[in-house]
Amino acid sequence: MQRLARNGGTAGLLRWLAGRADGWAGIARSDGTLLSASGAAPSGPLTAPADVPDVPRLIAEGVRALTERGALAYSHDTGAHTVLLFPLPGPHDPHAEDRGAAPLLAVVTPRPVAAGLATLLADVLMPLSLCREAEAVERKRRRVDLAESRGREAVLHLLMTGQLSIAQQVAGALRPRLPDPVRVCVVECPGDSRDEVARVCAEADGGRSWIVRCPVYARHLILVSPDGGTATDEAVAALVDRCVVGVSERVPLADTATGYRQAFHALAVAREVPGRHVRFGAAPEPALVVGTAGRRWAEALLTPLLTYVPRRAQDPGSQELTATAASWLAFSSHATDHLKVHRNTLAARLRLIGELLGLDLHRLADQAALDLALRIRATPAPVCTPDPGPADDHTGGRDGGAAPGHANGAAHDLDEVLRRPAVQEWALRQLAPVAGAAEETLRTWLRCEGRLGPTAAELGISVPGARKRLTRLEAVLQRSLLRPPSARYDLWLALRARETAAEEATS
Repeated sequence: MQRLARNGGTAGLLRWLAGRADGWAGIARSDGTLLSASGAAPSGPLTAPADVPDVPRLIAEGVRALTERGALAYSHDTGAHTVLLFPLPGPHDPHAEDRGAAPLLAVVTPRPVAAGLATLLADVLMPLSLCREAEAVERKRRRVDLAESRGREAVLHLLMTGQLSIAQQVAGALRPRLPDPVRVCVVECPGDSRDEVARVCAEADGGRSWIVRCPVYARHLILVSPDGGTATDEAVAALVDRCVVGVSERVPLADTATGYRQAFHALAVAREVPGRHVRFGAAPEPALVVGTAGRRWAEALLTPLLTYVPRRAQDPGSQELTATAASWLAFSSHATDHLKVHRNTLAARLRLIGELLGLDLHRLADQAALDLALRIRATPAPVCTPDPGPADDHTGGRDGGAAPGHANGAAHDLDEVLRRPAVQEWALRQLAPVAGAAEETLRTWLRCEGRLGPTAAELGISVPGARKRLTRLEAVLQRSLLRPPSARYDLWLALRARETAAEEATS
């Protein structure tokens, strides 16, 4: 009994009792409802064997007899079987007066009852009761852990959508407080070891990081860590076998979404290096180099979405639709896991967003435009690269003449934004690592809307061959291409920026 109580719990004890009784054993409520039974699958029905009499009816009759007589046990013969009932004691009051409300140990055994079985059942009551109480405590602990995990996930979601003040308020109750500035780490855990890796991460940096189980990728942990702390990424990669870590640059807390994208791209590179950890270091965000013209363009594009008022109170408003767009652009179809919505709900919201903005969200070009506009909106204006003076602006001052929201102004023309010298420099840095066949593969993949099948067909190779080429490109570009968040929007913008420069040079 002691061994089973430690290792097998309630289920193990019931199976053992059923074997000793050569019959059936279970636990039932006082109304005859079965709570657990020997031989039942973990998620299967709690039923008695076919050759055993009507157990719920017999238990109900036994409960009435126990209540009426104030008995400590009940035995009833039913033809070839005997039913034995024993109320389970509470953990602190084994002689509780309200025995009729206590759960019951029920055993059905062939007649005649084996010698010593009744004594054995009386002895097992306390271990069985303690096992049930321990399992109840464990279930409550898991619910608390789940609630905390969902709370941390909610804080991360608020950070990713730019709702900084609300995120800080919620985080203040969960601890630790959110640091600022931060480095974002994405840890890819081997197998089902995410909980263990989370413990290792907490120990590696003294509990200073905000650790969240990724709602999209089941093997990922997201760490929002204070900048200047211990090298958690290297420590975790060294301590956990087959663990891979990507780390962002130092970013303000308000730019957590940017940090996550950087860490995810670094993770794609880390899978291919011996040390299994890589820190992001590359060209700046495109939102930082678009200048005033880019901010006007983004404002004009997003205004119909940001000012949208639903006709019904229960329909999603502008803030919810904006968060949906950002989540879908980052996670594609996995946005249903991130937002906790049904795929039909996601599809309906995306249709509405496309109608409001006049975009075809099936096209990579429109996806890239919307992604850039949302990133510009999330970037504080003072940190953006200022516009060049009239002498340096190769657009001849065209950007400066358009008022915000003017229907025919350059603010609505993404190509005008991409012609800015700072954007051209950004594009050159993005595309510098690729040339020749690699560039042709990249162009073809983007021209095919980032889909592997059409890309392979156009290149005249197999789908696995196309995937291998793109995997090699990930290592060259130090970006994730095949798994969202993907760098395909930035790369499309970079290629388009280069094309606009070439078009202007020939005009």
